[in-house]
Amino acid sequence: MALNSQDTHVAAPPGDGGNVEHVGAPEHHPEPTAFGLDAPQWIALAMVAVLAILIWKRVPALIGAALDRKIAGIREQLDEAAQLRSEAEALKAEYEAKSAQADAEAVTMIERARGEADAIVRQAEADAASLVERRARMAEDKIAAAERAAIEEVRATAARAATAAAESLIREKVDAKADKAMVDAAIAELGKR
Repeated sequence: MALNSQDTHVAAPPGDGGNVEHVGAPEHHPEPTAFGLDAPQWIALAMVAVLAILIWKRVPALIGAALDRKIAGIREQLDEAAQLRSEAEALKAEYEAKSAQADAEAVTMIERARGEADAIVRQAEADAASLVERRARMAEDKIAAAERAAIEEVRATAARAATAAAESLIREKVDAKADKAMVDAAIAELGKR
């Protein structure tokens, strides 16, 4: 037995008294109405009334003004943040410039210190060489003075020895007669001149 979509009667089980039940067929109830308007129309009317009250009380303008104030506050915060950022970038640039300047000054100071150290070393080497040369000259002068003194002493000793030897020879060989002859010869020599 084939069921038609319009024929949805199902046979009741035995012992049910043969009641037939309709399955799948919706029951149709009348919609409640008030003043001739059903529920969706009342909802639409309430929405129109709410919107009219909102417009009458200028709620959109108040919301707009509140949003404008909020936007202005956000703009002020953004402007302040931009200003703080520019100040921070300026400070960063200033400190980078100071750091670069300090690095350059440090390099200059190191180079100056190296130059001064080299000059001090050169001066110390020159002073040491000059001192060594002066001391060597002084030592040479002392040696030369000692040599001269020794030579003078040797000469003086030799002169004393020669004088003593001559005196001794003269005493031995010269007597009063020989003295007179020498004196006469010396006087005669003086007269010739």
